[in-house]
Amino acid sequence: MQSLIAMAAFARVVEAGSFTAAARDLGISTPVLSKRIAALERGLGAQLLHRTTRKLSLTEAGSAFYEHCARVVEEAGKAEESVARLSEAPRGLLRTTAPVAFGSSHVAPAVPEFLERYPEVQVDLELNDRVADLAAEGFDLAIRLTGNPQQNLVARRLTTTRKLVCAAPAYWRRHGKPRTPAELAHHNCVLYGTAPSAGEWFFNGPAGEERVRVGGNFRVNGSDALREAALGGLGVIRLTSITVDRELASGRLETALDEYAPPDTDIYAMYLPNRYLSKKTRVFIDFLSERYSAPD
Repeated sequence: MQSLIAMAAFARVVEAGSFTAAARDLGISTPVLSKRIAALERGLGAQLLHRTTRKLSLTEAGSAFYEHCARVVEEAGKAEESVARLSEAPRGLLRTTAPVAFGSSHVAPAVPEFLERYPEVQVDLELNDRVADLAAEGFDLAIRLTGNPQQNLVARRLTTTRKLVCAAPAYWRRHGKPRTPAELAHHNCVLYGTAPSAGEWFFNGPAGEERVRVGGNFRVNGSDALREAALGGLGVIRLTSITVDRELASGRLETALDEYAPPDTDIYAMYLPNRYLSKKTRVFIDFLSERYSAPD
C-alpha cells in the first residue's frame, strides 16, 4: 500500500512539474514528498528524476515507470468513482433468497413496484426452502420465517405469520369442522413433504403443547400444490397464514381450530453484519417493511 501511495505521489510530481506544486496538491510538505520519492527510488533501485535547481526531468526509467503510475492512479480514481456512484443512489445487482411459497406469493409480486421505484437496480431472486449461506453464496439478503434468527446475521422483522388448519368450505360441509386437534385423525389431511415428521402436527392446547398424528391420501413437497389440493376440496391442510391469506379473505378456504394455533412466527429480512450496508439492500428492506406495515 505504501508503494501505491508513493506511485501516486510520483505521478503528481511529474504532472505538476515540481515538488513544491505537487506537495501543495497532495496536502503534504515538500520535504515529506521528497523523502517519499527518494524511498521509492531506493526500493526500485533506479533513479526516476533528474533534479536541478530550475527544473525536474524524467530519467529513462522514470519515463517508463510514470506510464504505469499514471494508469494506476487513473484506475484508482475509477474505482473510487464506481463505489461513490453505488453509494449515491440504489443501483446494481441485488441477490436475494426466500422460501418458495413466501417468495412466490409475496416477494415476487412486490418486485415490479420496487423496480419501478428504483430502475437502476436489478434483482435476482432465488426461491429455495433450504437455509442459504449468504457469504459463501454471494447473497445480499435472505427472507426467512423463523423463531430463532441466526446470531451471525442482522435480522430485521418484517411481519409475522402463524400456522393455520384450513380446508375448502365444501369439505367442511361434508365432513364437519373438528372441535379439537385429536379429531383431525378422522379427516383426510394433505401433508407437506414425505418425511415421517410431516404427519405430526403441533398445537397449543389448554394443557400446553399437543401433538397429533394425521394422515391422508396425498403428500406433496410444495406449498402451492398443497393449497391447490385444499381448494379442490381434497382435504385439510396446515400452512402459514401469509401463504393462504388471499384464499381466506375471499372465503375459498376456511380455518378451523384457531384457538389451538401455535405462537406466531416472525418473518425477517436477514443480512451479513456490515457497517456499510449497500444502498440497494437497505432500500429493498425498507420497501418490504413499508409494504407490510401498510393497512392492506
